[in-house]
Amino acid sequence: MFLIYRFLTIFLYPILILTLYIRAIMLKEDPKRFKEKILLSKDENLGLKKKFVIWFHGASIGEISTVIPIIKYLIKNNETLFIIITSVTVSSGKIITEEFKNNNNVIHRYFPLDVPHLTKKFLDKWNPALIAFIDSEIWPNFIFEIKKRKKPLLLINARITKKTLKRWLLVKNFSKKIFSSFDVSIASSEESLRNLRKLGTKEIKYFGNLKFFSKASNNKLSLDARNVLNNFKVWCAASTHEGEDLFFIKTHKELKKIHQNTLTIIIPRHINRVNSIFSECVRHNLKAQIIKNENEINKSSEIIIINSFGVLSKYYDYCKSIFMGKSLLGKFINTGGQNPIEAAKLGCKVYSGPYVYNFNEVYKYLEKNRMAKNIETEDELVKNLLSDFNTLKERNENDTIKLNIYGDDIFKKTIREIENFII
Repeated sequence: MFLIYRFLTIFLYPILILTLYIRAIMLKEDPKRFKEKILLSKDENLGLKKKFVIWFHGASIGEISTVIPIIKYLIKNNETLFIIITSVTVSSGKIITEEFKNNNNVIHRYFPLDVPHLTKKFLDKWNPALIAFIDSEIWPNFIFEIKKRKKPLLLINARITKKTLKRWLLVKNFSKKIFSSFDVSIASSEESLRNLRKLGTKEIKYFGNLKFFSKASNNKLSLDARNVLNNFKVWCAASTHEGEDLFFIKTHKELKKIHQNTLTIIIPRHINRVNSIFSECVRHNLKAQIIKNENEINKSSEIIIINSFGVLSKYYDYCKSIFMGKSLLGKFINTGGQNPIEAAKLGCKVYSGPYVYNFNEVYKYLEKNRMAKNIETEDELVKNLLSDFNTLKERNENDTIKLNIYGDDIFKKTIREIENFII
């Protein structure tokens, strides 16, 4: 099976290159840096021979946000380390670059295509002494080349869903060869722990979902924005996906029957959807506004649609009630759920639909501790939001402390496993 996969990646390489260039033209790739994915970019001499190089790889914002605290900790406590982080998406690349722009010991590059000659070239170029893949990032050519070089390889916060397990079990011998290549796999959930065992993973640890360690941001909306929003009854639908917008629009219209000054904030997971959301609002005779800068908020707006990255925490900090998207539609039954932890740590009442598979154990923990609630209908959400409107936002310090203690424990145990491989 591996030979077939290897052949296909070589055979399809010209098509993959063409696709990459087309995506760059369509601005789905970074137009200035997309060639990093085929290793055509030039890197200055970074003097890495005297450094212990660790390579972390995560696909997108979710995976990268999980590993950023680990990287900060390692760099702070060991000046001989050099970290290269790879990711796939443009949004994750921007976040990493901004996060570590003043740190010469951390660099971001886009993940190369998993083609044999590129895997060899990448590993020759950076010569990492330790490699850690995040979540469900499994790339056979890279994995086998890493093991050929006898480099330690970790899978951190590993997420293997029921659907993923079924797919891997179709090629059982191949999957066993892949998953047994990891020196240590740290599962993100009890389900993933069981599934990793079924796939033949050798050394498996489970401490809890590393996302619980995420620190609540100190980012706040500007005073001008807060002064405008203070005139409204405000709630927020965050990380929304296509097909969910009508649910929030209907909720807004019902809320307006009770409170004329209701304002709904919609923050789509993919900002290329802002125009379609705006059009949907217009069809329902609602005054909608697309904003990039929080200071642009118009006092006559009924719905504001956020057209920028990295601002969720500002709205979590301000809003009392947050509905987490990718949870309402049946098509999300095996893929649904967005991370609610930061919203909970910032004192929000977190609502979601019934489909939160990706964060099932996280939501169960929050629901058990009365920090989250499952919602299935607009009427149910309206009822809860109306109740929220009648109270001030008060952060429960005990809830925050409880979440932080739980997250700290998971983080410390994960760090200990990584440090076992650092010489």
